[in-house]
Amino acid sequence: MAQIQIYDEGSKIKLPDFVIKNLSMTMRYFLMIFLAIMAIEVRSEETFAEIDLLRGGAKLPVYVMSNPSAVATLILLPGGDASIGEIKQGKPASLGFLSRSRDWFYEDNFNIMIVYRASDLNALDYKYRVSEHIKEIAKAIDFAKQKFGKPVWLVGTSRGSVSGTAAAIALGEGLVQGLVLTSSVTSRKWGAIKTQNISSLKMPVLVVHHKNDACDICSPKEASEITDRLSLSPVKKFILIEGGSNPKGDPCAGLHWHGFINYEKATVKIITNWIKNPHI
Repeated sequence: MAQIQIYDEGSKIKLPDFVIKNLSMTMRYFLMIFLAIMAIEVRSEETFAEIDLLRGGAKLPVYVMSNPSAVATLILLPGGDASIGEIKQGKPASLGFLSRSRDWFYEDNFNIMIVYRASDLNALDYKYRVSEHIKEIAKAIDFAKQKFGKPVWLVGTSRGSVSGTAAAIALGEGLVQGLVLTSSVTSRKWGAIKTQNISSLKMPVLVVHHKNDACDICSPKEASEITDRLSLSPVKKFILIEGGSNPKGDPCAGLHWHGFINYEKATVKIITNWIKNPHI
């Protein structure tokens, strides 16, 4: 079987060899155009949505990517202050690991929802992440269930790991299918992962960390110990990433080892493969 790739890695269309060999060059040209159009049509609805928070008109901005082949919905929880940052061509241009890697998550057959900071906030600090932010994530999950009707996984990075853990504990396996923690906050901050009641989690949990993460609140060694406390989780795994190159800037920001720089696609593939088949 010959394979013609039209749009991207997520849109592959196969035609038998004998069909391709018996087409004229003109017919092949028009076929390619037709398949390209079809592939674009299959591409997700990709847009910003606003969830009403019922507090003085405040909205929760969520970037939504709808995949017709999705096996689940991933709610991505960015680190830092979770700001949208600059918007280019209607899309978030944040340099955070999860925001800039969204297409690779999508291409592995998931709906994607990136939850950014609420419109009435100037910051998203640690205490907020383990309190009010849980309610906002619950609203995002409700939105996801109504829109897609698929199992929901929470995927947090850096400060987003604090929010993801707190929400998974509070909402439970009835609403959250599983939890993925990347570049986890491990110490010295309110809500650091091991300070939360993670022993109560009854869902699959994946912990991913870079071997060279130099952020002083995100220790690789301490991250490796998170799974030891997941006594009720039916399956849990710690994965240490070693690939990547050319880290730059703040060691706690997305373009350093903390953000799996130049190894994002491979890291996403490891995560998505595990979500589809959680294993030790």
